[in-house]
Amino acid sequence: MALNAGLGKTALDTLPRILAEITEAAGTSGMIGGQVVDIRSEGKPVSPDTLEYIHAHKTGALIRAAVRVGAMLVGAHDDALAAFTTYGERIGLAFQIVDDVLDVEGSLDTLGKTAGSDQRKQKLTYPSVHGLPASKARAAQLVQEAQAALAGFDAAGEPLRALAMFVLNRTV
Repeated sequence: MALNAGLGKTALDTLPRILAEITEAAGTSGMIGGQVVDIRSEGKPVSPDTLEYIHAHKTGALIRAAVRVGAMLVGAHDDALAAFTTYGERIGLAFQIVDDVLDVEGSLDTLGKTAGSDQRKQKLTYPSVHGLPASKARAAQLVQEAQAALAGFDAAGEPLRALAMFVLNRTV
């Protein structure tokens, strides 16, 4: 079976854009760049803008890329791709904020690991910068914005809306 046997012409034509999308999300403009800033920030006082940068360029970039690549594979037009980009950015950041909150509030039973590791490592997290209530409110706001980005998709957007709610309400 040929490597591209399952891909239609549209997907093959889009492959260079897809590879560029994944490369950017994983590289110095995305996850690697965010990780470098994260490591350099451990144990140091940093601004809320730095925190936003780290989360948007690590988890946020990868989730945004996953959503965009899926949209590209099905031939989404520019307006739809813009909506999926907003959606992916918002749930990517919300996912990381919820992860930070779970590290504070979770337990060994629910997380499968000891909570509080971020605090022990003096990692820069939403709760450490903004507090728990503001972190939870920001995650909820981001999920609301993600869902609003899908307003033009009617019932076709329901799986993504449900995914956004899962991100917000997850316990692991």
